[in-house]
Amino acid sequence: MKDQPPEGLRYPWDTPPAEGDAIEVAAGVLWMRLPLPMKLDHVNVYALDDGDSWTVIDAGFASKRSKAIWEGLMAGPLGGKPIARVVVTHHHPDHIGLAGWLQADHGAELVTTRTAWLMARMLTLDEQPVPSPETLTFYRDAGMAPDIMAERASERPFNFADIVAPLPLGYTRIQQGDTIRMGGRTWDIHIGNGHAPEHATFWSRDDNLVLAGDQILPSISPNIGVYATEPMADPIADWLEACERLAGLARADHLVLGGHKLPFTGLPMRMRQLIDNHHGALKRLLEYLDTPKSAGECFAPLFKRKIGSAEYGLALVEAVAHLSHLYQDGLATRSRGADDAWVYQRKG
Repeated sequence: MKDQPPEGLRYPWDTPPAEGDAIEVAAGVLWMRLPLPMKLDHVNVYALDDGDSWTVIDAGFASKRSKAIWEGLMAGPLGGKPIARVVVTHHHPDHIGLAGWLQADHGAELVTTRTAWLMARMLTLDEQPVPSPETLTFYRDAGMAPDIMAERASERPFNFADIVAPLPLGYTRIQQGDTIRMGGRTWDIHIGNGHAPEHATFWSRDDNLVLAGDQILPSISPNIGVYATEPMADPIADWLEACERLAGLARADHLVLGGHKLPFTGLPMRMRQLIDNHHGALKRLLEYLDTPKSAGECFAPLFKRKIGSAEYGLALVEAVAHLSHLYQDGLATRSRGADDAWVYQRKG
């Protein structure tokens, strides 16, 4: 079923580009898609015409299929002109996966934030055949279901190295307040947080385009999770701060080119929805904490739907994020439950 736009949001294109094809969404700006082997089955990538070369935004998973699609795009819609730069919005593998390949095999310059590069390079070098003791402790603390815990303890975990090409040494840093010239336009760089640390977004000074990555999506909310790497992180606070700040830049005529789903207009309303959705989730969660509950027991008020096995991991880390935010904000207490998981209860 096609996504139904909320009032105020408009989708100029109701059909995405076919595999290997591109749609010109503005002069010199091409929208393309790469496949993902998950429920969210695609990532959007963009190419901006720099005259004698292209700048591409994000790169997709590292896989033989994605490489073949890129090579077809280079020969077809990109007209044989080289890709001189790959600009990566954030470090997640569906966005940085083939950036190293574009560097090593095609001579592209990698442009991204310092945190994105450091996170991606660190994670590609940290290959684990089974979950680390710290990860298993994190799962226990979160109240992971025992049967899932037992299964995951002996399985090869998610590894960046499996789906992210090696990143050569060297990149060009971008940060808050910078500008960058791409596709005949000057873009202001504004940094988001929450979904990924130091997530870059790009706002054209010359027309109405916004390259938003996963910081701003039209019909889904980006996953906001806490992980074993930083168990006391508060990405919900980071997310809300970033959304409020970026909302001040939003215009109704902005054409938002995001990392997933369809390009859209109506950005002021969407920013308010993204903010309100999380405040609503926190309110529901706090009401649910009349008795002590672990993250693994809090899916119902947060997601309002059944969580399947494929979504369990992302749901768990998002539940941890919301609970920890309430705890760190002084609205809930935290103590050890009978199974040694952290359990949370609202104050008063």
